[in-house]
Amino acid sequence: MRNIVAKKDSTPRSIWWALKFFFFIGILNPAQSQDVFDDFEGNGTISTWFGDDCNINTSFSNPFSQGINTSATVLEYSDEGGQFANVRFDVDNNFDLSVKNVFKVKVFVPSNGLTGSEPNQISLKLQNGTLSEPWSTQSEIIKPLVLDEWQTVSFDFLNDNYLNLDGSSPPPTQRTDFNRVLFQINGENNTSHVRAFLDDIIYEENMEVNPIYDMLVWSDEFEEDGAVDPAKWFHQTKLPTEGSWFNGEIQHYTDRIENSYVENGILHIAGKRETFTDQGFTKQFTSARLNSKFAFQNGRVEVRARLPQGVGTWPAIWTLGKNIDENGGYWDNEGFGTTGWPACGEIDIMEHWGDNQNFVQSAMHTPSSFGGTINKGGQVIPTASSEFHTYTLEWFPDKMVFSVDGVRHYTYEPEVRNAETWPFDAEQYILLNFAFLPHIDPNFVEDYLEIDYIRIYQSSPLSASEKVQNQFEFNAYPNPAIDQSIITYTLQNAVHVKLTLHDMEGKVIRTLVDGNQQSGKHEVPMNLENVSAGLYLYTLKTPNQSVTKKILVQH
Repeated sequence: MRNIVAKKDSTPRSIWWALKFFFFIGILNPAQSQDVFDDFEGNGTISTWFGDDCNINTSFSNPFSQGINTSATVLEYSDEGGQFANVRFDVDNNFDLSVKNVFKVKVFVPSNGLTGSEPNQISLKLQNGTLSEPWSTQSEIIKPLVLDEWQTVSFDFLNDNYLNLDGSSPPPTQRTDFNRVLFQINGENNTSHVRAFLDDIIYEENMEVNPIYDMLVWSDEFEEDGAVDPAKWFHQTKLPTEGSWFNGEIQHYTDRIENSYVENGILHIAGKRETFTDQGFTKQFTSARLNSKFAFQNGRVEVRARLPQGVGTWPAIWTLGKNIDENGGYWDNEGFGTTGWPACGEIDIMEHWGDNQNFVQSAMHTPSSFGGTINKGGQVIPTASSEFHTYTLEWFPDKMVFSVDGVRHYTYEPEVRNAETWPFDAEQYILLNFAFLPHIDPNFVEDYLEIDYIRIYQSSPLSASEKVQNQFEFNAYPNPAIDQSIITYTLQNAVHVKLTLHDMEGKVIRTLVDGNQQSGKHEVPMNLENVSAGLYLYTLKTPNQSVTKKILVQH
């Protein structure tokens, strides 16, 4: 919403989450589980760290305890000019990349520790350490780096672009000869210096175990007629210093009941054409801007709303960081304002411009993308202003998913998650407002942003035994697939199952199962003859779990 034109790729899982994850998966499927991780604080399975042409220290005091990594110790990587410098470790059992294919690492490269002009990058190489020339059959993935900040980098040997040194080698997911992992900063065949720090190495299966947001933690059902509930909402009315709201908006926001009230179970935010003077400025339009007195991190937000219409109208349902430094906002007034926009982060759940009637948009504003609004997506809702629709944000630890009435239109999932791309490791609060732009329709008199309810859900606290019970084995083979694949999964209990295949935007291509199934192992054939070549997702949902994996279709 605060789309200021200005000049101008994680909240990763913690290592303790990873330990629990591996514990659960190991219980369910011990034959396919291999624990490979290291947090350099005594919690890990890697004991064979070695530096080639460089110095390493696996218990170095974290010199940059900030951002996404405040752990005490890290691995120091010091390349003093070695031509083929890297750090590596071996494992006892070879990797099976058809089962697990993702490696993650946190990395910090200070700019003052570099010489040379090589691209800032990190590569992960998989090798067969039993060969006399282990590199001869290696497979490598290279990812870009940002200097002077911690970031989480993922290497996905199923979906990322990889390079086989031996062109005749099969894809990594079809190999089981790798037992060595190498990390290399800024390439090889050079004598440049590199000082870097690594932490929280994790090897995991390429699947999304998304949290189940099933516990209602805050809501407003707008059941009592009259003024909005002051225990839940704050009227933001103070004009910014320049006397006008951002983006050239021309309205006054007021705390009058004429501009925001509840009637017949519906919140009405009324935008009116009327002459109104406040704070020394006279304007010709009034409306309301509400701040929630509840802030949260991660969860599902559902807002059932009907939108106003008319050229120049601009209603929005959105969030801002609780830490925003914005004089006159509720949380700033409460003393939480420490960070400017867009560093505080902004999530636009729904925006609608009367100039483009029925098109609703969701967008993200971060230090890496703001003003021009690069990170956005939307869809046409033909009855946006005549009927109520449910606008939903699903805020996961590593991505944001936006939908209307269950139909997704945008997913924000930056490859690199850091303060520039992901300032969402802190709480945000809800804003509701109805703005006017200077080119408002001259015939506009009055209209409403109507809200039936706002509900915020988060994960309910399940015990460890319940979590284990709700997990299930879930795979497709072959993968990559040509004309068909078989999806297998094991259910611990009789439950309702929905199994779907969908594209990368979330559009369901086909539903394979939708009904009750007994406990035990299930095999579901998936015909892919009429599916275009490319990358797809398949999702298994039960009342307590949702797991998504990727499948590559090749014809």
